[in-house]
Amino acid sequence: MRTIKHIVLHCTATSRLTTVNSILRYWKEELKWKSPGYHYIIKADGEEVNLLPISMVSNGVAGHNSNSIHISYIGGIDQNGKPTDTRTPPQIATQIRLLKKFMAMFPEAEVLGHRDFPGVTKACPSFDVRTWLKSVKLK
Repeated sequence: MRTIKHIVLHCTATSRLTTVNSILRYWKEELKWKSPGYHYIIKADGEEVNLLPISMVSNGVAGHNSNSIHISYIGGIDQNGKPTDTRTPPQIATQIRLLKKFMAMFPEAEVLGHRDFPGVTKACPSFDVRTWLKSVKLK
C-alpha cells in the first residue's frame, strides 16, 4: 500500500446532471489521461462510484497524486458556471462516510480541498473544506 498524506475533496465543476461516463470520456479523449482524475466520484443521489483502486495513482492534483486519495462530487458550479457548493444532502452524507473510512485507514492524512494546495488557482471543490470539517466534527 502506498503512503497516503492527503485525502482530497473535489468537485467536477459541471452540472449535477453530468454523467460519470461523460466525465470519464472527457479525461480519456480530451485530456488524454490514462487514469481517472479521482478515486471516487459521488453522484447527486449520493451513489459513490469507485473509479480507481486507492492503491493506484489518479490525476487529482498535479504534483501530489502519488500520496493522495481523491474524492469528487458531481457538481460545483451554478447555471452561469460560477463556482458554487451544489452538494446535495446525499452527496454530503457519502462524503462524510468516505472521509470517516479513509481517515480511519490513514489517521495521519490531512483532508484538504483541491484549492488548498500551493499554486492551485481553481475554486474546487467550491466550498471551504477546513471550515466544513469543523462543522461536521470530523476534525
